[in-house]
Amino acid sequence: MESKQVYNGKVISVKVDKVQINKKSTIREVVEHGGSAAILPLIGDTIIMEKQYRYPVSKDLFEIPAGTLEKGESPEKCAARELIEETGYKAGNLKPLGRFYMSPGYCTEVMHVFVATNLSKVESHEMDDDEVIEIVRVTVDDAVKMILKGEIEDAKTVCAVLAYAQQSKR
Repeated sequence: MESKQVYNGKVISVKVDKVQINKKSTIREVVEHGGSAAILPLIGDTIIMEKQYRYPVSKDLFEIPAGTLEKGESPEKCAARELIEETGYKAGNLKPLGRFYMSPGYCTEVMHVFVATNLSKVESHEMDDDEVIEIVRVTVDDAVKMILKGEIEDAKTVCAVLAYAQQSKR
């Protein structure tokens, strides 16, 4: 019925929409995001994971590498770029694992998840200035245990690890 842009930033924009649902007028706040890619990097059965401080939740989180798609960039290219930037590893093989909406109740972001194998260390790489990342190596089995104990709380990491663990059992 009506839409008003209330914020336009580097990564997201926010709009407030007046919509009609069940013949009743209501308001929906929508965070618009251009999409992202996440990578489950594997050396054998070991995941190259990150421990990273996240300001919005004021704590360190265990995560897989991920990042926002640049304008016109494919999810595969984003995944390959982010893997190098955040871990210093280049994927010899990048295979799609799945895709999901991050939080469809208020956000348009679709995350594409890839499994990266045949990793090789790059000579040099530059992280974003605002990132402080510690590389942590965790086996797939230990990552599943960490999820079940509540030690891994990041949604993309939970989804990727559990999907991979289930898929590799087949």
